[in-house]
Amino acid sequence: MVAQIQGFMVRNPISLRGSFSNSLFHHFPRKSVRKFQKYFCGSLGKLNLAALSTTAISRAVNEFPVEENEGGVIDMSRTKGLNFLHLMEQRGICANHQTYVWLLEGCLKSGSLIDAKKLHGKILKSGFDGEQVICSRLVDVYVACGDVDNAVQLFDNFPDRSVYFWNKLISEFVGKKLTSLVLDLFSQMLAENVIPDEITFANVLRACSGGKVSFRCIEKIHARIIHLGFDTSLLVCNPLIDLYSKGGFVDSARLVFDKLSSRDSVSWVAMISGLSQNGHEEDALLLFHEMHMSGIIPTPYIFSSLLSACTKIELFELGEQFHALIFKWGFASETYVCNALVTLYSRCGNLIAAEQIFSKMQLRDGISYNSLISGLAQSGFSEGAFQLFEKMQLDYLKPDCVTVASLLSACASVGALRKGEQLHSYAIKAGISSDIIIEGSLLDLYVKCSDIETAHEFFLTTQTENVVLWNVMLVAYGQMGNLSDSVQIFSQMQMESMRPNQYTYPSILRTCTSVGAIDLGEQIHTQVIKTGFQPNVYVCSVLIDMYAKHGKLDTAEKILRRLNEEDVVSWTAMIAGYTQHDLFVEALKLFKEMQDQGIRSDNIGFSSAISACAGIQAHNQGRQIHAQSVVSGYSQDLSIGNALVSLYARCGRMQDAYLAFNKIDAKDNISWNGLISGFAQSGHCEEALQVFSKMNQAGVEANMFTFGSAVSAAANTANIKQGKQIHARIIKTGYDKETEASNVLITLYAKCGSLDDAKKEFLEMPMKNEVSWNAMITGYSQHGCGSEALKLYGEMKQLGVMPNYVTFVGVLSACSHVGLVDKGLSYFKSMSKEHGLVPRPEHYACVVDILGRAGFLCRAREFIEAMPIEPDAMVWRTLLSACTVHKNLDIGEFAAHHLLKLEPEDSATYVLLSNMYAVTGRWDYRDQTRQMMKNRGVKKEPGRSWIEVKNSVHAFFVGDQLHPLADKIYEFLEDLNKQTAAIGYVQNRYSLLNDTDLGQKNPTVYIHSEKLAIAFGLLSLSSTIPLRVIKNLRICYDCHNWIKFVSKVSNRAIVVRDPYRFHHFEGGVCSCKDYW
Repeated sequence: MVAQIQGFMVRNPISLRGSFSNSLFHHFPRKSVRKFQKYFCGSLGKLNLAALSTTAISRAVNEFPVEENEGGVIDMSRTKGLNFLHLMEQRGICANHQTYVWLLEGCLKSGSLIDAKKLHGKILKSGFDGEQVICSRLVDVYVACGDVDNAVQLFDNFPDRSVYFWNKLISEFVGKKLTSLVLDLFSQMLAENVIPDEITFANVLRACSGGKVSFRCIEKIHARIIHLGFDTSLLVCNPLIDLYSKGGFVDSARLVFDKLSSRDSVSWVAMISGLSQNGHEEDALLLFHEMHMSGIIPTPYIFSSLLSACTKIELFELGEQFHALIFKWGFASETYVCNALVTLYSRCGNLIAAEQIFSKMQLRDGISYNSLISGLAQSGFSEGAFQLFEKMQLDYLKPDCVTVASLLSACASVGALRKGEQLHSYAIKAGISSDIIIEGSLLDLYVKCSDIETAHEFFLTTQTENVVLWNVMLVAYGQMGNLSDSVQIFSQMQMESMRPNQYTYPSILRTCTSVGAIDLGEQIHTQVIKTGFQPNVYVCSVLIDMYAKHGKLDTAEKILRRLNEEDVVSWTAMIAGYTQHDLFVEALKLFKEMQDQGIRSDNIGFSSAISACAGIQAHNQGRQIHAQSVVSGYSQDLSIGNALVSLYARCGRMQDAYLAFNKIDAKDNISWNGLISGFAQSGHCEEALQVFSKMNQAGVEANMFTFGSAVSAAANTANIKQGKQIHARIIKTGYDKETEASNVLITLYAKCGSLDDAKKEFLEMPMKNEVSWNAMITGYSQHGCGSEALKLYGEMKQLGVMPNYVTFVGVLSACSHVGLVDKGLSYFKSMSKEHGLVPRPEHYACVVDILGRAGFLCRAREFIEAMPIEPDAMVWRTLLSACTVHKNLDIGEFAAHHLLKLEPEDSATYVLLSNMYAVTGRWDYRDQTRQMMKNRGVKKEPGRSWIEVKNSVHAFFVGDQLHPLADKIYEFLEDLNKQTAAIGYVQNRYSLLNDTDLGQKNPTVYIHSEKLAIAFGLLSLSSTIPLRVIKNLRICYDCHNWIKFVSKVSNRAIVVRDPYRFHHFEGGVCSCKDYW
């Protein structure tokens, strides 16, 4: 047999590869996952009770006491659902089928068995216990709540127990690993003459695989499979082969395998691995030969089994032949294949080859290290084994029982008692000292090293009443994030009167920090004080870190101020906490105070301080801190490098940002994210999108923060095409289920003028938070859909989602855009009266805008003068803008006077004031304003418009003559003006110019940029593509009127986005209804 295998392997390895290359992989069929329709999602708005009175339902809902959960979403899934049902009954409203389905969904979500039973009683009384859907959902609830008896009893009374429902219940029990119940249910199914199908058997076999099932039982199931004709089904036979193999019944597995008329790769893998694992190594090798002759492409896992077989029966040369095939098939980078190769070469004594494979592995795990450590130990290279043991820990891999057992064996063979004792200490700290392999190896060590007394003591006990052992267990559980076990150990420690030391409390507190159990952390803090460890610096540093990370900064700083010693860890934890919660000024003040006290910062302190500088764009201060970090020896630190990239990018220093980025040797996704988010926030959005593309080309995995920054950059440039490409990548990487992803996508589509896409994304969100609602409300507001925005706000409140400051900016803006003065003022008052929110300057500016747009300028002035806070420039600028529109000189000059005091270098103030004088015919005052602007060195921002045509963005200035198609554009524009004039358009573009101005220059120099952009778009784009134009200044009255006529004569949809809102022009009408 061996000669046969070796012969075919040696003679024709190339032909072997060639025959494989034309085959296809046959993947194991995935388990089917049945989706259940959600009738309700905790939202009363989706309740469809067709048989009920709308008025009665409304009254019932209004009187129903609603509670909210932590996310601000109405929680009607617990007893409130039953209360609601009771209230319906009091109103004489009968619950229908859909009501009970909704309430059962709530029980399933809450996991309340008590509520489920109460609801079951209601269902029985109301006579719905005969409906299949309700009964099925009740079974789901009972299984989820762990009440298997009721689930089975309810299932027994099903009106229609088709095989589908049997499979459903069996599948539920398989998921719960209730093997005995699965088998009982399967027996009952057969007793009731229900014929199982392939899915039934696949589930039953899965259950048997997860539990101890006798061979006799498996044989009976197999007999039933044969009887029903499923003995050739891959769905059934593949798990059956695997089950027989894992149970050691290789002959039975082989019979099933041989009877298959067609086999996929899963069948071959199951059989070959089963033979290899059960002492039939030669058969496994021969079967591989048969597989090769069948033209089935091998998988990496098959080679792992084959190499294992070669190692066990010491066919090392054949193993080397397989190694050649592994290279040819491209499986040399697979971790488990490499592990098997390392074991093969280690066992045959070729440690050089084993180390070469190990060193070239792209990804090593514990088995990789164990294989080589074991080989080195068995060959007597104990020093090399220990060096590899140290390297294993540096690679952040935790040695396991096999690792320690191999090293203990090496120590025992050379009599290295000291090293053995160190390993013993390690085993205790890692919580593996009680493992049977470790205990045996330790006893062997002490015996071989002639330390009989120690061996005896170790033999008698496996535990010592030592607080260190308890502490190590706390650390071990803490590193796994296992809070419940950590608390259990900590509690047991107290019950056994074990006095904690300075390392006990930090161990449990770190776990509380990592899993967010701040309440438990506060309780432990109380014990720290009671036991006298409050002055301990180490304990305090962990407490500061816990409170700072979870936003309790006042408490953290109080602990810091009480410290009697100078501890850099405590100070940097506090600085990092301030930075993480966007309190950048406080972070920098504390950093300076730390340095003033002579405390030398570590890398965490420097990176946090630089990040704080990035938050407030303190470029120079950030450079100084960077210089200090270099002097302190942290020039190559990754966290500092990443913080520096973010600093320069946020400050708009593109060259410096790239320089800092390129200096990082081991760039991670944080490095790339720093560039993308920084450029996006500093206004270099196109550059941010280019970096995002480079990141993808470099093969760096993007995360949710990456996508969020890239989408924001696309939104700010209104680049809907690239935004949709990023959206596609989000879907591909699975982040589309994240609420944060949908939130930024809603903003993207809203800012790009595609409100329908924004609405679609919002409606399809499985979970919404307040940011989701705010994004959609703001989107509606920006597009002038005030009624829709306010309707959505009403739905938001009805669902119990609490509005915040951003919500009211959107709501008030919506009222402003549609002229709802009284309603807007009512919403403003509700901020403080109903929601406890203190209005901010932006909310006052919105109210001024509401009054100003409607022409109530005197009321707007009175409102400003009555403000409890000092009006900022935004408030006065809003009033001045309204005065320009309504030609009110007195109040306009009053607003301008205050505005010039606050922002004397802002060009917008001078432009608004100049325009106000122009529209009222006060040309002298207009000229004086312009001269004052010139004397003060204030430059007006030129008006610009952009339009994307065929993947290129074209920019236009007022009177632009630089475009390559300028002549055609002006010629087309002239013809367009004639067409619009023919249907009633009258130009009003010179309202800001007097006769002298018009006589000095060619009239074309006064043509606004949006007209040029639209003319170019009409010339260049297909008639089916809507025109999307962005302008950096507010659209003027004449251009707005002109675009309405153009949309009519061209029969085209035109979307214009200015800094204030969107205008959708179509058929001679604008979405703003001429109110903007």
